[in-house]
Amino acid sequence: MKFVLASGNQHKAEEIGVLLPAHFELVLQKDLGVESPIETGTTFIENAIIKAKHASLATGLPAIADDSGLCVPFLSGDPGIYSARYAGPEATDTDNLLKLRSALEGASDRRAFFYCVLVHMEAAEDPTPIITEARWEGEIAHEPSGDQGFGYDPIFRIPSLGKTAAELSSEQKNSISHRGQALAALSGLLSDRYAT
Repeated sequence: MKFVLASGNQHKAEEIGVLLPAHFELVLQKDLGVESPIETGTTFIENAIIKAKHASLATGLPAIADDSGLCVPFLSGDPGIYSARYAGPEATDTDNLLKLRSALEGASDRRAFFYCVLVHMEAAEDPTPIITEARWEGEIAHEPSGDQGFGYDPIFRIPSLGKTAAELSSEQKNSISHRGQALAALSGLLSDRYAT
């Protein structure tokens, strides 16, 4: 069974691909010549649905879309849905990290959580999308550490482990992360929907 992943992010494709049932094939929308839509939603769920609808409509394939980000209560939930472009439309991971560290300079409350929503749509007009979501609690480290992962991983610290997300192996991260939790739930529901 082939699905289009409504993303051009190879890191996300790798994380999602290893957690899906073996008989599911995942192809990036960019590899099918599909550009990303403008995300006009105000929530993670709205944006994930926009992306899934767009990818399915453009390819005729069932779609899986992810919308996720880092939320910092001290910053009223920012960067939130703007996590990938926190420092601007063309921001790099480094730009976003620098802006976040600057925004939290001197803050005593450094709590944060990653949030992930996954949406599966059988077709662009699917009236019953599958939606799963999960949170991963942590805090923002004062200094980046680790060279695994991507995005905010080097400064997202898990207090119970004493490590940042970028210091975890991909297996460790997938077993406890927001995306790993949401994917585990989605994988089971997809297996039910597409039972052979």
